Amino acid sequence: MSRWTSRRRRTSALIAGIGATALILSACSGGGDEGDDDGEGGDDPILIGISLPLTGDFAEPGQGVQRGYELWAETVNANGGLLGRQIELKIVDDQSNADRVVADYEALITQDEVDLVIGPFSSRLVLASARVVDEYGMLFVEPAGAAANIFEAGYGNLFYAAPAIADDHYNYLFDYIMEMPEDERPQTASYATMDDPLAQGAAYGLKDKLEEAGITTLVDEVYPPNTTDFSGIAAALAEADADLMVGGTQYQDGVNMIVAVQQLNYQPRMAAFTTAPTLPEFVDALGAGVEGVLAPTGYSPTADYAGNAEFVEAIAELYDREPSEDEANAYTAGQVVQAAVEAVGCAEQGECQQELIDWLHANTVPTVVGDLAWDEAGRPNGAHFIQQYVAGQPEIVLPADQATAEFINIKPEW
Repeated sequence: MSRWTSRRRRTSALIAGIGATALILSACSGGGDEGDDDGEGGDDPILIGISLPLTGDFAEPGQGVQRGYELWAETVNANGGLLGRQIELKIVDDQSNADRVVADYEALITQDEVDLVIGPFSSRLVLASARVVDEYGMLFVEPAGAAANIFEAGYGNLFYAAPAIADDHYNYLFDYIMEMPEDERPQTASYATMDDPLAQGAAYGLKDKLEEAGITTLVDEVYPPNTTDFSGIAAALAEADADLMVGGTQYQDGVNMIVAVQQLNYQPRMAAFTTAPTLPEFVDALGAGVEGVLAPTGYSPTADYAGNAEFVEAIAELYDREPSEDEANAYTAGQVVQAAVEAVGCAEQGECQQELIDWLHANTVPTVVGDLAWDEAGRPNGAHFIQQYVAGQPEIVLPADQATAEFINIKPEW
C-alpha cells in the first residue's frame, strides 16, 4: 500500500463530509437530475484530462494544483461519484512548456478521448492550451490563468475558478495605501517581474494604479522565466531604495530575488510578491525573512465559505498544514465542473459541452473560495485577499472584515 493510499484512508470521514456539502451546494445551484446521464458512458468512469507543469519552472505550484485536483476527485468518488460514475483523472506533465501543453490537450481530447478537461497552472500555459480546447468546443475551467489577455482572446468556453483576474489582484492593497496618511504612504516603488502573464499582470496592475495616483516608479525590470541569477536586478533595486518593492514572481524566482536583495541589505518599507508567499515552502526557504511580506491570494483557510472548513481539515490530515492557494483553486475548478455536470446531467464530448458552458454562464457556483459567477469572457466576479506574514504565519490583513491580523505598515528587516 502506498503512503498516499494509506493517508487517504485515514481521511475518508473528512472526505465524505466535504462530499456531502458539495452535494448540498449542487442541489442549491439547481439544474437537471444528477443521475440522468444521457451520454454513452454508462457505468464507465468519467475520464478527465489535465496537463500540469510537474517539472520545470512551474513545478512547485503545479504539484499543488495536482494535489487539489486529486483531493476533489477522491472526495467525489467517496460520495458516489459524478452522475453515479467514478472520476478518473489522467494527468500528464507539460514540463512548464507552452508547446508541450498544447500537444498534451490535443492528445487528451483526440487520442485518449477524455470526457472532460480541466486547465493547467500558469497564465502562459492556460493561454496556449485554451486555443486547442476551444477548437474542440469543450468546457475549459482553469485554476491559475488570471492574465488579462486570456479573457481578451474571445474564448467563450473558458472560466477562471478564482475570485479575480491578475490586473485586480492588488486592489485591496492599493485602496489601503491610498487611505494611509500621505506622509506615511509609499512615495516610490520598484518592480521586478518574470516575463509571465500572471506574474507581470498582477504587478503591473498595481503599478498602473500607483503611478496614476502619483507614486513614482524607480525600477521596472522584466526577466525571462528561467532566470536564476538575480544579482544584477537586486543591485538595481538596492540602489534605487524604493519604499515599496513589488515582485511579479512564481516560486523559485521569488525566493532567489529576496535572497539577493537581502545580501545587499535593501530594506523596503513594504514588499509584495505574487504566488511565492502563498506556498508552504516559502517559509522553509526564507525563515524569519518572510515577516511582513505581502501577497495577493484568492483563498483563505479562515474564510467562512460553505465546505471550506472540511476542506481545510482534510488537507491538515493529509499534510499537517493549511491548504495552499493552488490546492484550493484546483479544488475549486473541480467544484465548478461538478456543479455544471450535475446540473446539466451529462459529461461527454459533443453537444453536452456547450450545455455545460451555457449553464455556467447563467449560474453562480458556491465554492471554497466563495460564490463564483462569470462574465461572457470567463472573468470571475470577486476580489483577492491580501495576505501578510505576521509572526511567521500567513494571515489575511485585507479586507478588514475578513482580516485575521492587523496590517504591518512597515516591513521588519529581512
